[in-house]
Amino acid sequence: MSEPRKAAVLGSPIAHSLSPALHLAAYAALGLRDWTYTAIECDEAGLPAVLAAPGWAGLSLTMPLKRAVLPLLDRTEPLAVEMGGANTVVFERGERHGYNTDVPGMVAALAEAGVTAPSGATILGAGATACAALAALRETGLRSAAVLVRDRDRAGDLLAAAARLGMEVDLRPIEAGVRDGDLLISTVPAGAADPYAERAWFSRPGVPAVLDVVYHPWPTPLAQAAVRSGAVVVSGFDLLLHQAARQVELMTGIKPAPLSHMRTAGHAELTRRATA
Repeated sequence: MSEPRKAAVLGSPIAHSLSPALHLAAYAALGLRDWTYTAIECDEAGLPAVLAAPGWAGLSLTMPLKRAVLPLLDRTEPLAVEMGGANTVVFERGERHGYNTDVPGMVAALAEAGVTAPSGATILGAGATACAALAALRETGLRSAAVLVRDRDRAGDLLAAAARLGMEVDLRPIEAGVRDGDLLISTVPAGAADPYAERAWFSRPGVPAVLDVVYHPWPTPLAQAAVRSGAVVVSGFDLLLHQAARQVELMTGIKPAPLSHMRTAGHAELTRRATA
């Protein structure tokens, strides 16, 4: 029998998180019957107290905690430092180790869809997920990306991350549309990318792959337009699945994570929510 261990996902709001379904499915498949994984509502002010609680194997972090956790860690992997945020904390020998699994998760989700070496890319949005997209694009061999933003003055964190990553960013107004590259990554919330579903650029050659980080409701208008155009579509669920799999590996020390079991459980939970 495995040693009882506990893990959780923290954030605010957090009730919508799909992470418990994914992680618990992984624990069951791995025979870790005494492991638990819960969702905990937690803001920046409450983060130090949760980290200090005894018995953690690991924690997953969502916004607004990915940046706030950095000064509270004993060790941080270089990628998380470059990104300016950690979404995973692993507790080892009394120390807190920080990782970023958004980036390898995005790379793996794109690779699973056959997107491994885009000639160019456009990112919608300039938040934390856009920073992860920049780092993921670097892993595919790109050294620059166009980024469409509503407000250039709010892109400071993205530009700082780009400098650390050695990536060049061409900031454009969000109304400018996609003019080049064969990959579009939308990092904006549900509904924010809907206007792009109505634009003619999907009908032109050169945008054969779209990653939309939204996973509920799905498919989004953007994803539907991409499918109609014949583009490869990668969903937010695909991203969440692969980044969660990496978290499971880090927290349990077992590789590979049982991806198929996690996928099945995640789809089942999304179906349950859609019919509830």
